[in-house]
Amino acid sequence: MKKIALVLSVVAAASLSGCAVTSNSGSVYKAYQTQGEQSVRMGVVESIRNVMIDHGQSGVGTLAGAALGGIAAGSGIGQGNGAVAAGLAGAVVGGLIGQHVEQNMNTRPGLEITVRLDNGNLTAVTQEADEPFNVGDRVRLLSSGRTTRVTH
Repeated sequence: MKKIALVLSVVAAASLSGCAVTSNSGSVYKAYQTQGEQSVRMGVVESIRNVMIDHGQSGVGTLAGAALGGIAAGSGIGQGNGAVAAGLAGAVVGGLIGQHVEQNMNTRPGLEITVRLDNGNLTAVTQEADEPFNVGDRVRLLSSGRTTRVTH
């Protein structure tokens, strides 16, 4: 029983660490992005489109679900070949559930914001939908390297 508890603890910890998702918010800066100069352009929001941002899957959800499902079903049903078969079935079902959970955790709502810059050019930036924007809003585009953010 202690062995099962240990395995469950390790799998749970791996699941939680594997599901950490990097933010694509216009308001979140990584430490290395601070104190660096950014170019600023001003413009007006022309259009906004709702999108989903997919951070991809690491496979941790599938592995964790399979491990948990296999252990739960295999240790709780029968003995011998019955327990092995139940464990395999539990692993398959658990893996599918784990994959679905990870996919849902790694997909976030986003906005594709099209901005008409003061120089007349159009540009579009996609970022997490954590700040409300409306057509006609005066906004700033902050750019540094490959990263551009739209802010008020």
